[in-house]
Amino acid sequence: MASENVQIVTDQTFEQEVLRSSVPVLLDFTATWCGPCKALAPIVDSLAQDYKGVLKVAKLDIDDSPNTPERFGIRGVPTVMLFKNGQLVDQKVGLTSKANLVQMLQGHLTV
Repeated sequence: MASENVQIVTDQTFEQEVLRSSVPVLLDFTATWCGPCKALAPIVDSLAQDYKGVLKVAKLDIDDSPNTPERFGIRGVPTVMLFKNGQLVDQKVGLTSKANLVQMLQGHLTV
């Protein structure tokens, strides 16, 4: 479940919403059955609020859209990837803290 600041991305919209985005995109690969994904959700929502306007925050359900996770070799969820100018620039696998994600964003964002 995404908040109003978190966009839902699918295999069909990935190219347009992530790779062609004019701002960096933090993409959370998630699944409804995944406990750690549920624990990460409020952190992702919080980042979407904190970085509104400079970062697009999105979620992709690996069960609803299996092609994109396969393309990026996703082996476990949650996996959070940061895309900038259509390129994957960083990623974190597994449940992580907000501080770790903020650190990942620094250097890639112009705030």
